Amino acid sequence: MPTTASTQVDAASTPAAKSRKVPRVVVLGGGTVGLYTARRLRKRLGKREAAIVVVDPRPYMTYAPFLPEAAAGSIDARNVVAPHRRALKGVDVLQGKVSNIKHAERTVEITPEEGEPYWITYDHLVVGLGSVARTLPIPGLAEQAIGFKNVEEAIAVRNHILNRIDIASSTWDPELRKRMLTFVFVGGGFAGIEALAELEDIARYTVRHYKQIEQNELRFVLVEGSPRILPEVSEELGGYTLEQLRKRNIEIYLSTFLSSCVDGHVVLSNKTEFDAETIVWTAGVKANPVLQHSDLPLDQLGRVTVNAALQVIDAEGTVVPDAYAAGDCAAVPDLYNPGKFCPPNAQHALREGNHLGDNLARVLRSAEVTEYKHKNIGAVASLGMYKGVAQMFGKIKVRGFPAWVLHRSYHVFAMPTVNRKLRIMAGWTGSILLRREVVPLGSLHDPRAEFRDASVPPKPKQADPALPPAKEEAGSPAKAESDAKKPATAQ
Repeated sequence: MPTTASTQVDAASTPAAKSRKVPRVVVLGGGTVGLYTARRLRKRLGKREAAIVVVDPRPYMTYAPFLPEAAAGSIDARNVVAPHRRALKGVDVLQGKVSNIKHAERTVEITPEEGEPYWITYDHLVVGLGSVARTLPIPGLAEQAIGFKNVEEAIAVRNHILNRIDIASSTWDPELRKRMLTFVFVGGGFAGIEALAELEDIARYTVRHYKQIEQNELRFVLVEGSPRILPEVSEELGGYTLEQLRKRNIEIYLSTFLSSCVDGHVVLSNKTEFDAETIVWTAGVKANPVLQHSDLPLDQLGRVTVNAALQVIDAEGTVVPDAYAAGDCAAVPDLYNPGKFCPPNAQHALREGNHLGDNLARVLRSAEVTEYKHKNIGAVASLGMYKGVAQMFGKIKVRGFPAWVLHRSYHVFAMPTVNRKLRIMAGWTGSILLRREVVPLGSLHDPRAEFRDASVPPKPKQADPALPPAKEEAGSPAKAESDAKKPATAQ
């Protein structure tokens, strides 16, 4: 949706902006929190009651729980995202990065992908900027590893793994093959375990089509710093998952850290060393660092401090007027677990977004806000095709195929827009009936490579010194050039 001229204003015009009749709500971040907040607020209020603006560098919301299945090819990558222009009817969308927040002046600086930064003003601010990968200063990590936080990374990991298998099938150097077919995943939370399990499953399925590669040549390694995996579920289910992964010949190192991965040479804290061309980093997240460039109160982890009504508060607990926050970038109190905060997952982000939209509608109609509270209904995880674990309402533990069905059912209904729900279910049906596609499309990540190579002029052919020089014929270009280089003689 094109930006209206009234949206892009200079910070100097802030006082004049206060005279507008319709209050403007600016939502920073178009992820789960931002999208659901804007949708709910627009549902509650008409255009004459509030103008809503969503700011995000991407034109879509990514439903993160489906990234492992997208990487495994069970879901088309386009179907795990909800386009803002379709999902946010009646809402203005600005595509750009938030680079500065001055809440005292009610202004936000936006840096577009091209062009100069500009400022917009607002009456109410919603911060839903989410999180980024939490990395560590490990030698070689930035150069060798790839994250698993967005759909671009998930598809890149898929293409890379399938490409390594494809190339290794025609590589006879045993050490090089071993390096190509070694895949390392760092982080044993939900994101890491699901990514590892789904990609290991599709890799082994793919190798069935290659006579040159044996199943035992594939090496998958999990590195986790804590003594257990899947802390979101019970130790019983975590132990079951561990057992199932080891049965699939996945090497698991617990209470172990990645010390170095320079040039693909992996060194673990337990002195284990090996080479790998694939390192996937899923070891936690942190609040969006752009919050450090704001005047909003933050906690020690860089999250915006809020109360149970999702209103921003300072260190003394005083409400900061006209500011709200939720999701991964906010420290939201968990009323069912006093002293703790709501975990950064899609289950809470979705509900916090809806609750925040309701609260903002109440504020704009001069009503009292309500506190957000949600009792965890459980956790579900996919471990590959027809495999999974689930824990419902803290007591019911499900394993195997039933847990896999629960995982798919829960998340497809949580996916925004009917369009995406139907496309995902159609994709699942196609994968079951027609099998999963295993073709790597690595060139997607550098589509101009072949064109660049074709555009480079060929190097001139070098003359063989062992052969006599070619005779220059009269009238030839070479003869003319040779004559031109001869010194002129006096007439």
